[in-house]
Amino acid sequence: MNFNIVLVNPQIPNNTGNIGRLCVGSLSKLHLVKPLGFEITDSRVKRAGLDYWGDLELSYHDSINALIHTIQDVSRVFFFTTRAEKTFYDIEYQEGDWLVFGREADGLPQEIVDAYKAQCVKIPFPGTVRSFNLANAVAMALGEGLRQLR
Repeated sequence: MNFNIVLVNPQIPNNTGNIGRLCVGSLSKLHLVKPLGFEITDSRVKRAGLDYWGDLELSYHDSINALIHTIQDVSRVFFFTTRAEKTFYDIEYQEGDWLVFGREADGLPQEIVDAYKAQCVKIPFPGTVRSFNLANAVAMALGEGLRQLR
């Protein structure tokens, strides 16, 4: 397995489906933190994931704190947020790293950003948008991580 991708309270089924397909293609595991903004049986999730959904390694977690308490080396958890100082290019990725993304509407909860400030990273961009689409952000992070691992 290359990476652990964590979506905290995802709201848009199409994004989660696309990210599931990215995880299958990158040999990464997807972790979904409840509550979800949709049912995983939603046809839009599986349509976006195409016929790869059955190949996805997937885990569910009741809360972000419950998930964090199961991780052996919390120093290898990176929280993606527009409120970070350093960029995701500053990480020296390792196999098995945890890449955590917040919900589409408002990102990660402030208490998580505050608690793990040193492990927060952002995706820099010069344009005038506030943030990238969740599936695009995960794709960029996975691309950089895979580039470094190879």
